[in-house]
Amino acid sequence: MKLSPQAQLVLRHLQSVGSITNVEANAVHKVRSVSRRITEIQDAGVKIAKVRRRDHTGQVYVRYSLTK
Repeated sequence: MKLSPQAQLVLRHLQSVGSITNVEANAVHKVRSVSRRITEIQDAGVKIAKVRRRDHTGQVYVRYSLTK
């Protein structure tokens, strides 16, 4: 399966940085729907971990990272 250009950006970010959130994907790579790109990457056979967190304002977000 061929990844879209945005999914390739997200995957490269995960490989180099280790994790990504929706806010980071939007700010750094202009990717609006990181969850869709993550699904696309998973469909290509890459294992991704999802951890729900809460920021200092109480807002819930998901941090995605590659699994070993």
